[in-house]
Amino acid sequence: MAQTRCFGQLLLTVVFLFVGLCDSAWAVRIKDIANFSGVRDNQLIGYGLVVGLPGTGDKKDSVFTLSSMKNMLDKMGIGVKSSALKIKNVASVMVTARMPVSAKPGTRLDVTVSSVGDASSLAGGVLLQTALKGVDGKIYGLAQGALTVGGYSAQGNAASTSKNISTVGLIPGGAIVERGIPFQFNQQDRLTLNLRSADFSTAQQIAERLNRAIGGSFARAEDASSITLMVPPQYRNNLVPLMASVENLEVSPDTPAKVVVDEKTGTVVLGRDVRISKAAVAHGNLQITVQEGEQVSQPGPFSGGQTVVTPQTNLDVREEHRHLVMVEGATLQELVDGLNAIGATPRDLISILRTLQASGSLHAGLEVI
Repeated sequence: MAQTRCFGQLLLTVVFLFVGLCDSAWAVRIKDIANFSGVRDNQLIGYGLVVGLPGTGDKKDSVFTLSSMKNMLDKMGIGVKSSALKIKNVASVMVTARMPVSAKPGTRLDVTVSSVGDASSLAGGVLLQTALKGVDGKIYGLAQGALTVGGYSAQGNAASTSKNISTVGLIPGGAIVERGIPFQFNQQDRLTLNLRSADFSTAQQIAERLNRAIGGSFARAEDASSITLMVPPQYRNNLVPLMASVENLEVSPDTPAKVVVDEKTGTVVLGRDVRISKAAVAHGNLQITVQEGEQVSQPGPFSGGQTVVTPQTNLDVREEHRHLVMVEGATLQELVDGLNAIGATPRDLISILRTLQASGSLHAGLEVI
């Protein structure tokens, strides 16, 4: 009897551990599903010139490249006519970068350099000093340096070859921040968490989780995608410890049942909460092949007849005969098993899922991208 009681207690312990592991398996950190107010990147953009190309730059018809070179040389005190410039070793480019809000003057940023003219390759080029501006028109950084290009292209009179993209290059650490973003992160008296996927259940769960962790009613869900957190008094003017604690709290996000279909590639993704009511599904293909040909009718020797060409049509009809299959999706696995039972391919699944939704049997949102 004692052994039976011990075995029962051990079994309950194993069950509770299994349930705990299942719950924690679905838990994710807050910073993986939400963004924090004030913690964001700012996009910078600039126009510049890449020089030193081995004859793969813009062609002579690129008027803006000619104008840019002349203006640059004029500023350097070198007077030259546009007609005298050769630009096959120069390419006009757009330079882009992402600047974190916490970047200070002197911080280095990676930049992407993209050709805007008809240059065939940027390999071997060097970007001249380029001002990077924000959406407000102010200069926040300067970019310059040698490009790294992950592709190549070569061509001759009768053949050409290429690999990846050779008209886009990178300069790791190629930009230096000259002006910081005027934002005082530690001066905030409240923070806003923005969910990447809006859901009322998840927003409320995060608010409750924050209140339990902090020990008070500081968090409140404003809508399906925003949670407001009032900064506790002990963290005023020192938000980093609070952020470090908040972003690592774990929650179990809830999402609506959804089926996403990509018709271009035939990809079908089904969420774990997709359900269908009992339905009978039959799916088959009707294939009709029409072949046109000509047959020559040749008269016999000395018959006085004429050679006649007569058209001939061959018609072939094939149809797959499949039986009705009952599909009842109490779970996602049953739904997949049921569709596999009728031999459905990804392309077939698209038609089947659309028909199930039209009949009201599919209890999920169907999104086609």
